[in-house]
Amino acid sequence: MLWYKCTNHSFNSPLHSKTQQALPLHCFLACLQPLADIAMTSEMVMVDEIPFPSQITTTKPLSLFGHGITDIEIHFLQIKFTAIGVYLEPEVVKHLQQWKGKPGNVLAEDDDFFEALINAQVEKFLRVVVIKEIKGSQYGVQLERAVRDRLAADDKYEEEEEEALEKVVEFFQYKYFKKDSIITYHFPANSATAEIAFKTEGKEDAKIKVENANVVEMIKKWYMGGTRGVSATTISSLANGLSAELCK
Repeated sequence: MLWYKCTNHSFNSPLHSKTQQALPLHCFLACLQPLADIAMTSEMVMVDEIPFPSQITTTKPLSLFGHGITDIEIHFLQIKFTAIGVYLEPEVVKHLQQWKGKPGNVLAEDDDFFEALINAQVEKFLRVVVIKEIKGSQYGVQLERAVRDRLAADDKYEEEEEEALEKVVEFFQYKYFKKDSIITYHFPANSATAEIAFKTEGKEDAKIKVENANVVEMIKKWYMGGTRGVSATTISSLANGLSAELCK
């Protein structure tokens, strides 16, 4: 027999008082997590056969709120490039209360929701694991194009942004992304900076700090930017994860 656990909510049933508040169906379903399953996934979550810790610690513990992949389809053949994990402070939900009660599929299409997430002053951490080997220069060009286009659209692409973005591109230029290489992005809670790190087998770890606030913002939007994010599966997963947390 499986036992189910849901905290901070009551369910309307003949066993409960009629005065108790009904829980929205999507919140009820989000809460129906088998305890056995929770125990099994408390250490690692598999994302396309790649393990992601359910929690990491930087300056404080961060939880895995969403995950997905980047991929393309060519002639009905799916080619997967990276697996992505999005880690956030659990306190992030305090900044998103106006969306309480919204199901994940609605949040996934709400760019204002993700704008609020990006602007929330909580620590954020992205873990990107390589599935298909590529050159670092290829990844750098993709990042450069995505960030530059967003900056230009918001009329924020000035000389300072160009210089900061060039440094990020140069950081990736001569690296080779072997399978299982890891790129991480660390966004502190009260700083408009980012630390990018790269780790691969047989090489020393490399890091770079990005201090241009506009470039940092657009890197966040590349991965967590709602309908314009680089990975639809990550955005959907993140929306569902936050929706479930907001239901508690």
